[in-house]
Amino acid sequence: MGETAPAPKTQFAPGNLLILIGFVMLKFFLQYQLIHPVYELHRDEFLHLDLGHHLAGGYASVPPFTAWISRIIFLLGNSVFWVKFFPALFGALTMVVVWEAIRELKGNLFALVLGATGVLLSAILRLNTLYQPNSFDILCWTTLYFIIIKYFNSEQPKWLFWGAFIFALGFLNKYNIVFLVLGFLPAVLLTGQRKIFRKKKLYLSLLLALVLILPNLLWQYNNDFPVVDHMRNLAEMQLVNVSRKDFLVTQILFFLGSLLTNIAGLYALIKYEPFKKFRSFLWAFFLTLAVFLYFQAKPYYAIGLYPVYIAFGAVYLEKILKGGWKRYLRPVVIGIPVVVFIPMFGVVFPNKAPEEIIANSEKYKELGMLRWEDGKDHEIPQDFADMLGWKELARKVDSVYRNIPEKEQTLVFADNYGQAGAINFYTDEGIKAVSFSADYINWFNLDRPYFNLIRIRDYEEGEDDLPEAAFFEKVILADSITHPYAREHKTRIYFLEGAKFDMNQKIKEEIAKEKNL
Repeated sequence: MGETAPAPKTQFAPGNLLILIGFVMLKFFLQYQLIHPVYELHRDEFLHLDLGHHLAGGYASVPPFTAWISRIIFLLGNSVFWVKFFPALFGALTMVVVWEAIRELKGNLFALVLGATGVLLSAILRLNTLYQPNSFDILCWTTLYFIIIKYFNSEQPKWLFWGAFIFALGFLNKYNIVFLVLGFLPAVLLTGQRKIFRKKKLYLSLLLALVLILPNLLWQYNNDFPVVDHMRNLAEMQLVNVSRKDFLVTQILFFLGSLLTNIAGLYALIKYEPFKKFRSFLWAFFLTLAVFLYFQAKPYYAIGLYPVYIAFGAVYLEKILKGGWKRYLRPVVIGIPVVVFIPMFGVVFPNKAPEEIIANSEKYKELGMLRWEDGKDHEIPQDFADMLGWKELARKVDSVYRNIPEKEQTLVFADNYGQAGAINFYTDEGIKAVSFSADYINWFNLDRPYFNLIRIRDYEEGEDDLPEAAFFEKVILADSITHPYAREHKTRIYFLEGAKFDMNQKIKEEIAKEKNL
C-alpha cells in the first residue's frame, strides 16, 4: 500500500507573497515602535543575555536554546537592536506559519489576511517586545500544530519526524511545550486519529525527540534537577497569587480582536465536514486549558495554544462569508482586530512614560495591569517597572569600582539576577557581577582571592542593617537607586573593604548552602 497523497493547499500566488512580506515588515516596524525611550532592558533579558557567556547543557532558569541565541546576539555586537530583533523575528515567523497553515487548510486571500491580522494584533505583539523564551515557545507551539495538520492531511511519516524535531527544539527552549503534548495526546485518543498509535514511525520519531533532548535531561540529572526547585519556588512565590478565574478571563483578552475567529475555529471543528479529520484539535483545546488550570499556570503560558485556531477560524469564515450579501461582511471581520487593537495600543505596551501611566491609572487598573506578582496594585505595571533604573545602577557601581585600587580582589555581589545582569550589560568597567540568584550562583570566579566587596542590596522597609558589615574593616554606603518608578527603587550600593575572614572559603560554603536549600 502506498502513502496517502497529500491534500492540495491553496495555489501559490505572487501577489499573496507580497502581502505576507508586507505583514512581516509591519510586524518588525511595530516591534521597534512599542517601547518608550525611557525604558531600558527588562531584568529577565539581562539574565538571558548573560547565559550566552556560559554555554552549557542546561541552566537553573531555562533550557539551553536561549543561551545559543544570546551568543549570536553577542557576536552581532550585543546591541539593544539585536536583543529586540530575535523576539520580533520569532513573532514574524509565527505569523508566517499561521499563513502556511491557512494555505494547507485551503484558505484563500481573505482567510490569509484575516489570520495574519489576528496574529499580528494580539498579545503576541506584547510578548515579542521582550527577549525571553516565550516568543520562540509560541513559534514552536504553532509550528508543531501546523505539522500535525500536515500529517493528518497526508499521513506521510516525514511529518512525524519533523514534529519530533520541533518538539525537541521547543523543549530545549522552554519546558512549557510539554503542556501541548499533555493536552494533545489524550485528544487524539478520543478521535479516529488514534490509529497513529499503531504506526511504527511514531515511536521512531519519539525516539528521535528523546535523543535530541537527552543532553539537557542528563544535565538536569547531573545537577540534581534544578528545574524542580525552580518550579517549586515559582509556585510558592508567584503562582500562588494566580487566580484560575483571572487565568480564564485573561485568555479572552490575549486575542480579543480575534475572539470571533477563534470561536469560529472551534465551531468549525465540530460542524465543518472538511475539518472532521482535525477533530482532535477541538478536544486538545479544552484538555490543554484544563491542564494549565490544574497547575495554576500563569495566563501567558497558554498563548501558544491560540494561533492555530485562528487558522481554522479564518478558513471557516471565508467559506461561510462567500457570495451574496455575506461577502460584504468580510471587511468588517478583518477590521475587528484593528478596531480592538487601537484603544489597547496605548495601554498594554510600554510606550508611555511612567508619569503618563500614573495620570491615567484607572484604565490600567481595570485591565489588572497594576497588580504585581505579590498580589498588590502598584503605580505602574510590574514589567514596566522591571525596565527602569538599571543604567543608574550600573553607572553608580562603575563609579565605586573605578576608585578601588585592588579591583582584582573585589567581588561585585548582587541580591538578584536582574541587578547582576544589568551591571554586566551596562557597565563600562568590565565588571562581572554575581549573585546567589538564578544561574549566577554557578558563575563565581574563585580562582583569585577576594578581600573587598561591592554589595548591591535590595531595599526592605525597616531593615537598615547590613549583615556583612561586621566582617569588614571599613563599610561605606556608597549610593542608592533613586529612580522613583523602578522596581529597584532604594536598592543600596555598599563598599566593604578589608575582609576579616577568608572570603573565598565563605563564598564556597554559602554556595553549597544555597544549593542544598
